[in-house]
Amino acid sequence: MIEAWTPDQIRAAERPLLDDGQGPELMARAAAGLAVGIIRELKRVTRRIYGARLVVLAGSGNNGGDALFAAATVAQRGVMTTAVLTSERVHTEALAAFTRAGGRVIRLDSAAAVGASALADAVRAAAGVCAAADALVDGIVGTGAAGGLRGPARELVQTLLDSGDGYGRRPLVVACDLPSGVNAETGQVDGPVLPADLTVTFGGAKAGLFLDPAAALAGRIETVDLGLGRLLPDAGLLRLEAQDLAMLWPVPRRTDHKYTRGVLGVAAGSASYPGAALLATKAAAATGVGMIRYLGPSEVCRLINLQTPEAVCSRGAVADARVQAWLVGPGTDGDEEQRRRARDAIASGLPVVADAGAFEALPAELGPHVVLTPHAGELVRILEAQGVATDREHIEASPAEFAALTAGLTGATVLLKGAVTVIAAPNGFLFCQDDGPDWLATAGSGDTLAGILGALAATVRTEQLDAAGFAKPVRWAVVAAMAACLHGLAGAEAARRGEAASAPEPGAPGAASGRCAPPSLSERGRPLAASDISAAVPVVVGRIIAGRNQ
Repeated sequence: MIEAWTPDQIRAAERPLLDDGQGPELMARAAAGLAVGIIRELKRVTRRIYGARLVVLAGSGNNGGDALFAAATVAQRGVMTTAVLTSERVHTEALAAFTRAGGRVIRLDSAAAVGASALADAVRAAAGVCAAADALVDGIVGTGAAGGLRGPARELVQTLLDSGDGYGRRPLVVACDLPSGVNAETGQVDGPVLPADLTVTFGGAKAGLFLDPAAALAGRIETVDLGLGRLLPDAGLLRLEAQDLAMLWPVPRRTDHKYTRGVLGVAAGSASYPGAALLATKAAAATGVGMIRYLGPSEVCRLINLQTPEAVCSRGAVADARVQAWLVGPGTDGDEEQRRRARDAIASGLPVVADAGAFEALPAELGPHVVLTPHAGELVRILEAQGVATDREHIEASPAEFAALTAGLTGATVLLKGAVTVIAAPNGFLFCQDDGPDWLATAGSGDTLAGILGALAATVRTEQLDAAGFAKPVRWAVVAAMAACLHGLAGAEAARRGEAASAPEPGAPGAASGRCAPPSLSERGRPLAASDISAAVPVVVGRIIAGRNQ
């Protein structure tokens, strides 16, 4: 499980050590860990250390100090180092160590003092030095900075971004603690940010690094241990991994039967949109639910019986269906009978996954056992019903903030779909999942996710969640995170299946040969259909269960 904290939590954990005079030791640990990351990445990318070229973008404060100390260490390995100072204030001891190690210094602050023309010339010259480097270290600002980059730093980063065409050679970028210009708590981005290939963060992972839009700019994330473990509070953000699913997955017991394994009620689809019901039902069956009771139009029932004959289909009422959980809403737009079923299911007191068309049937107050699964556009309408005016752009700029706001206002658990899926419990606790390929953004993928989540809502065992330390207020957020994780892993598995099927024979045109093999299909991405995801679900679940038994 990946744990992440807010900057305030990290600073509070550091405070006793700083008060004890251990500040220099903490900085030395951070710089040493950063140096290790830089050296390893240089070896990986350039195949050499001696003679490689490194440029440090150093601002004021401790982040610039960490970067300069790390560069001084790297210089001792024969790396040619240059520091571009973006502020007149700089960590004095770190700069002295850097220059003693033979580092060259370029000062943008001096040019800024002369005037705009001098600054523009200095920025262009510094950008040229950066472009010629093998690697850049972004140490401009740290977690204490508010807002985006300003002054010479903003000008330099914007120039670097404008000069890249996305196809030619570019330096490796290592971010010191976080990419400068991102919010370390919410993941918001204000102004230009230099995308990192690797972010080396200190003391504890920062929550914002795992949340969009910052997650797309952080690259791989590595944490340097500063000895804060016992001083850190419970993490405010969690991300489940495959081994967590292995611990939590509801595996059938010898004495189970179809009813004790969980019965899911589904009120999805309509005459206009039958596909949503087919995809959701197929995904739920693939996940391993004991039984599915489908309620909907006769023509949709016939289609489901052809595709998923094990589902029991009827045009009955919610009150007459004996189930452990409900999935309502996918593809029900404009169908008043399905909308009534959604209202009745939400009022039943059972766990409910509410998607798409069900959002029009939501009462003013909900409980955490109701899991809302909107995308950003749908969340706009849910918030409008709560008296909050916003738009899709604002939500996508800070998805975690708006997911938590919606959960707090409605009392429901909220799964906000996106490149990073954010799950918010009503008490403010957050999960986020980012497990699948970008090709998951396709028609029907959300219906498949809803089916997986509905099946888990019907089958998950609360004793397993309790044993894992997940208290009742976040229980349904855990279940939603499990579903999002499985959905992503199944998408990745589907991509691998496609790669194997599409791989050329050895010696055939396009086959890899020599050291310069092209990236694999799974690395580039491969088009997926939602039905591909469902087909991969049993494979992933089987692998998860096998992992638990090892």
